[in-house]
Order: sequence, then C-alpha cells, then structure tokens
Amino acid sequence: MAFEHKHLIDINEYSDTDIMTILETAKTLSEINQRKIKKVPTLKGLTVVNMFNEPSTRTRSSFELAEKRLSCDSLNFGGSSTSSVKGESLIDTVETLNAYKIDMIIVRDKHAGAPRIISEHTPASVVDAGDGKHQHPTQALLDLYTIWEHKHDFNGLKVGIVGDIGHSRVCGSLIPALKIMGAEVTVVGPATLMPACPEVLGADHVTPYLDDVLPEFDVVYMLRIQRERLEGAPFPSLREYHELFGLTKKREHLMRPDAIVCHPGPINRGVEFDSYMADHPERSVILEQVYAGICVRMAVLYLLLGGAE
Repeated sequence: MAFEHKHLIDINEYSDTDIMTILETAKTLSEINQRKIKKVPTLKGLTVVNMFNEPSTRTRSSFELAEKRLSCDSLNFGGSSTSSVKGESLIDTVETLNAYKIDMIIVRDKHAGAPRIISEHTPASVVDAGDGKHQHPTQALLDLYTIWEHKHDFNGLKVGIVGDIGHSRVCGSLIPALKIMGAEVTVVGPATLMPACPEVLGADHVTPYLDDVLPEFDVVYMLRIQRERLEGAPFPSLREYHELFGLTKKREHLMRPDAIVCHPGPINRGVEFDSYMADHPERSVILEQVYAGICVRMAVLYLLLGGAE
C-alpha cells in the first residue's frame, strides 16, 4: 500500500489513520531491532541526508541507526561542516544537495520554518527533526508509540504535559497529535513559561497547579526547561521550580496507580524530576521512548520512501 504523504513537516497534515499507519508499521519493524543481525535491504540504494544545523544526540543517532537498519546510504551534513559558515544561503545549500540526486533530507534547524522552505526547493522528501520552537513531529510519534504500547487506546486518555510549554517544539507536535488521536490534554506550568495566548496550543485545559490535576492523568509528560531559549529569569530559582512543578517521590501518592511518566530527554535531575521518579521501574518509560525513536523513524523512512510499495 502506498503512503499518501511525501514529507513529514507538520503533524497537523496527518490524520488519525495516517498516524496509526506509522505506529503499526513501527511495531512491525521493531522485530528487526530484536534480531542479532539488525539490518534488512528494504531501502537499499536510496540516499538520505541528515542535515543537522543544531546540536542533537537522541534524534540524530536514532535517525542514523534507522537508516542503517533499512540499508539506506547516509550523508551526515550540517553545523560547522557546512558552507553556511562561509555565508552560503540555506537554499543554495539545498540546491547543492539536489545535484547529488538524493532521496530524502532530514533537517534540524534553530529557525522555525526551515524544513518547509527546504521542501519547496527540493524534489526529495523532507522530514522535520525539530525546527526552532515550532515542531518536532517524529518526537511526537515516538511518544504516541510508547503511550500506545502501554495504554492501547488514545480515546479519552488524559495526558498532562508539565513544564516549559512556551519554548517547547515538542508541544507543537505532541499536543495536536494527541488531539488528533482523541486524547484529552492538559498543560501545566508557570505563566512565565506559557505562550502569551495558551489557547493557541490547542490543549483542553491550562493550569499552573500541578497537585490539583496530577490525580487525573493517565500519562504525565514532563518537559525540560529550554534554558538555551529563555530570556530573563522566568522563575526565582531551579529549586523553587522543582518544588512547584517537579515530579517527585512525595507527589507519587497523587498519581493514578497505572499512570506512566514520559520525558523527551535529556533529563535535568533535580529540576523536572527527582531520581526516584526518573528511574521508577513501573512508571518511567523514558528509555522505552528512546528505543521507540528508532522504530518510529524506521517507519517514517519506510513509508515516505516507498518501502510499502
């Protein structure tokens, strides 16, 4: 069956059926990652460029592993290794890549909208691996995959997203993805870490009071404070933030018995978590999210590059 999309730039362009196709494909492809020889020739001969113009550990490494496991040829490109440091424009760089007859560009960039611009200047497929404070669709998909593995259904699921809402590109994709799939979303955080108009997020509820809403959640999704994107001092201290918004052992009694805890990484221990909750053997699914990143990114490559055909 052919997948109807060429790019993955904005999760809002995907339906619930599209998203379930990706999750189910990721589930099928996860079997490859359990083998001793973790490689299949499915996309052999196709060329993928990893254009990471911003630092990344989990996203970049999982995309690279996904490409290798599907037998793509990869070109890692970006940062100080590109001619942008010499003044070359983004479009000129893309035109250079086009001359290599590539099949896909995976782009991470500090500027919101960069993946969309690239898609308008290349015949290759484009995947947004995070752009500014805008979106991070494969992160949202791996989060959904992890939640789906534990909860099996999204309809009516209550998800709380806690922390630096206003500076998070994870929210830009995760909230609409959860809504598309039928979940109820509450965002929790101080007003200084919310957008000026929180309703633009599309969440069902907005509150600064974690303890009041924590008992309602099936999934508690903690966000890292984006210190690199903050201006001024949005809260008095990290210690005070941890007291008000940190997920801690003393707060666990407020949680539902089967509630799970997610985080996009990297974790700031002592800020959004204490170690007890970050490493909780029944609740924390953070390392499962890391593994899901490989499976979901394999599925995205497979579907966008025509593996299903």
